[in-house]
Amino acid sequence: MRILLLGGTRFIGPHVVKRLAQDGHELAIFNRRLSSGEASLPEGMVTIQGNRSRLGEYREAFHSFSPDVVIDLFPYTEADAHLLMETFQDLAGRVVAISSCDVYRAFGRVNGIETGPVEAGPLTEKSPLCQNRYPFRGGREDRSDYDKVLVEEVVMGHKHLPGTIVRLPMVYGPGDYQHRLYPYLQQMRDGRKMILIEEGFASWSWARGYVEDIAEAILLAATLDVAKGQIYHVAEPDCLTMKQWIERIAAQIDWQGEVISVPATDLPVHLVPQINNRQHICLDTGKIRRELGYQETLTANEAIRRTIEWEIAHPPEGVQKMINYTEEDELITKLGIGPRFGE
Repeated sequence: MRILLLGGTRFIGPHVVKRLAQDGHELAIFNRRLSSGEASLPEGMVTIQGNRSRLGEYREAFHSFSPDVVIDLFPYTEADAHLLMETFQDLAGRVVAISSCDVYRAFGRVNGIETGPVEAGPLTEKSPLCQNRYPFRGGREDRSDYDKVLVEEVVMGHKHLPGTIVRLPMVYGPGDYQHRLYPYLQQMRDGRKMILIEEGFASWSWARGYVEDIAEAILLAATLDVAKGQIYHVAEPDCLTMKQWIERIAAQIDWQGEVISVPATDLPVHLVPQINNRQHICLDTGKIRRELGYQETLTANEAIRRTIEWEIAHPPEGVQKMINYTEEDELITKLGIGPRFGE
């Protein structure tokens, strides 16, 4: 197939490109000019450089490539989605838009955007969506118009161009510019005997997915006709609590310390995550497994091992400022939960 990717050089994108290339698809990528440190592209891949906000200006180049499928890796706003569908309505056979589990009403409750009782059990693709619009407005100026619910409505509601939605969990793995795993890994590698975590956050469950597995799910959604007009979400089958997640990391480097859950009242405010940790975010992935034959490409242990290897080789900037060990040692002594580090 001829597949055009919008974006594709940060984190998830390079893994999707690699997986599609392995299957022999003819690929093109539309993005800004590659910058230092970003992924190199497979030999023979068509590149179209341009500004996403002026997508329609590149129709001639898109027409020349004539994609069967367009994969949009970063449609953030309703305007993005309208421009996407208008540009490709007579140029492509289908659009696959990458979304997020933050579209769910339950996720809105986690962040305090939505109110109401906690929703129990894994979320399905038919679970209620957020009713309040623009979740980052007032908090992040660069994402004031971000709203994946509106993106999905536009993509799935177009009369002439079929769409497919893939909703992602928290994604980890090589290339993660947010370094979600690193703070815990660093404490273990520094020889800390304890990792402190607020008890509510310790018991909070969040759906996760390893980046190479996410790439596999996107490939299936883009290349199988049965995915046309469908919404899927993807995640690992085990929806771990934060404490279990940290312990899984520890097991891979044989860290012998202990993860200690501490009441919020015993911690300074900046060490207490400001979320509703009674609302868990676990995903039922039965639909993508049944309809598209999706399954993880690696074991959970191998996924963690590869992530650790990458994080060690690519530590975030300012790593020494990430964790205040002096403050933690004072807390440990004050709470009487163990000896000071180094004693």
